[in-house]
Amino acid sequence: MSQAKPPSRPLLAPMLGGLGLLAGMLLIAEGGRWLPPDPPPVTPAQDAGDHKSSQAPVQDTRPGEPARKIAEDLIAPPPLDPSGIERIEPRPPLGELGLAPRPKTPMPRDWRETLLFGPVATSSAVFEAMGRTVAISGTIGMDPDRTCTFDNAAWPCGQRARAAFNAWLRGRALKCLLPPDADRFAIAAPCALGKQDVGAWLVSNGWALAAPTGIYGKAEAVAREARMGIFGPPQ
Repeated sequence: MSQAKPPSRPLLAPMLGGLGLLAGMLLIAEGGRWLPPDPPPVTPAQDAGDHKSSQAPVQDTRPGEPARKIAEDLIAPPPLDPSGIERIEPRPPLGELGLAPRPKTPMPRDWRETLLFGPVATSSAVFEAMGRTVAISGTIGMDPDRTCTFDNAAWPCGQRARAAFNAWLRGRALKCLLPPDADRFAIAAPCALGKQDVGAWLVSNGWALAAPTGIYGKAEAVAREARMGIFGPPQ
């Protein structure tokens, strides 16, 4: 009998490779049976629900009773109907104390308080002193030739006003706020005799009128009502 010849080497290598591939496929198929199944995907809503469900709800064991209302009309304002609301004009102020004062006009920085000695009134609100001619600011003086009428009687109120101003001054020094070159021309300036404002004294006593833009309007109203100076009878 003749013996079978073993396969040659070129045929043996493909056969061994095919057997190895088949063995690997069998191992993969068998291994899939023992692996656990993949868990299903979890959405955020399910995650929140699961988290809430893990906490046991707290139940109120008290008997269900409605809350009692206390002073409802004091705590909550009553309902308003906007159609019934009417806007009205604000009331006038009760007095002038609450009103803002009129801003003062700032004086130039080079003006200085100057003492003027020996003043002599040339009219009811103008005087001369130390070579300067000064009109009291905020006032309207009476010319010396001015005449006034009271109860159909005329009298020289301008001369009387100038005399009253001179009698009050009595040559005493006035302190006025003047510029450096005030001696070159006549100037309107505020002045004081001691602590007394000269313009306030003249207007409140009726010997001068208040300027429209001045601060002595109330003083003139008081003098007119009291019939002081040029607003009164002959003096």
